[in-house]
Amino acid sequence: MDWSKLPDLAAVAVLTCAFASVARRGQTTASRLWLTGWVLIALHFAAFIFVQAPGIWGFLALEIGMVSLAAAGVLFMWASVPYRTERSSRWMLISVLSTNVLYLVLIGFDRTPAWALNSAAIFFGAAPMTIALTARRDFTHLLRWLLVGIYSVLAVFLLAVQNRPVTGPMFASNAVLFTVYFSCCLHVWYSYRGRGSAGSLITVAGFLGWAAVFVLSPLATVFVPHPQIESEVWNLPKYVVAVGMILLLLEDQIEHNKYLALHDELTGLPNRRLFLDRLAISLERARRMESKAALLVIDLNHFKQVNDTLGHHAGDLLLQRVSTIFQSRVRRSDTVARTGGDEFSLILEEPTNRSNARLVATSLMEMLDQPLQVGQHTLKVGASIGVAVFPDDAADLEGLCIAADLRMYDDKNVSRETSAERLPVKSEPLPEFHSKENEGFKMIANAPKL
Repeated sequence: MDWSKLPDLAAVAVLTCAFASVARRGQTTASRLWLTGWVLIALHFAAFIFVQAPGIWGFLALEIGMVSLAAAGVLFMWASVPYRTERSSRWMLISVLSTNVLYLVLIGFDRTPAWALNSAAIFFGAAPMTIALTARRDFTHLLRWLLVGIYSVLAVFLLAVQNRPVTGPMFASNAVLFTVYFSCCLHVWYSYRGRGSAGSLITVAGFLGWAAVFVLSPLATVFVPHPQIESEVWNLPKYVVAVGMILLLLEDQIEHNKYLALHDELTGLPNRRLFLDRLAISLERARRMESKAALLVIDLNHFKQVNDTLGHHAGDLLLQRVSTIFQSRVRRSDTVARTGGDEFSLILEEPTNRSNARLVATSLMEMLDQPLQVGQHTLKVGASIGVAVFPDDAADLEGLCIAADLRMYDDKNVSRETSAERLPVKSEPLPEFHSKENEGFKMIANAPKL
């Protein structure tokens, strides 16, 4: 047994545990694929400890080590594919993974027939090409065609060198691994090309160095056999990639935490903190340009009854539906925020005036007066809206918010005095609503509409 691989195995195991600890706090599909890949890398080092074992055991250890290394690279690459959900992409993953495993198993035998190796080499280029051409009408992407091109070049290279005596199998197996990890480099670069962070730069550089190992190592073995380079030198890029991936996970978690600090988790809209920041900027811009800005405060009618009667899940769906309606009505330059439980606020940027703000408010009220499909229920919700315009109604942020709130409450009080209907209304009777639930619906239906 080759105990010199034990420190590498221990180092990779420690990095894998650290990676798992970081990934657990914010699991994504990519992080799970990365973690699986690092488990395979650990298996690769564990298997290589037994490569020198006599007979079939040494052969099996070599095959397991090589296949694990290739499979890990394919998973790293797949984690960075931006179109993983496409059906044809799953077939591409299966084809790339199966071709790599098949070829590395065949090349590991001493007396593999030439026709078998040639067929496996052709399969490297033919399988991805067939999938890409078959699916091109439904989906196509530059990154996919780059992958097809790389594996087509690999197929040609293998056909040229794999049957050479002595060095052929070594160059062929290293070419396969180079292709896998060079593809990882391209995919990671494409996925994180706009970030420019330390994690993305380190990970891309690490994969590039990892791919270069499979070119430099066989060349050094053939042309510079002495002095022999220690295996730890060739393993350095692996550790660089591991550190880079951990940094990427930490960066993603920091960005996610920043997003949650400024956005409502349920609707994805800006929360009160971000809303106040944007309102302050909007008022300062209007003051500098001597223009106007409008603030709309919207309170949903009887949201509490929806929660009490249909449950909080229905209330959450209603809030999401309303947020979608609001965002579809305003301009991209305007801001829609959720500033309370059932309270929304809108900032209408310049150009605007009181007439435009009232027109938007009327439009939103009409949209909310229409029946809304929320899950299995059809709900008809109204709203009370207060409108305040800067600088006509107030000269500062606090005064503008107070003016909009007061007008919203005035509108709510007027609606209570003049309306005669209320909701929600079920589209069809549900078997789970019995006495108490039905009484709740009667109470809501008989109450005045806002």
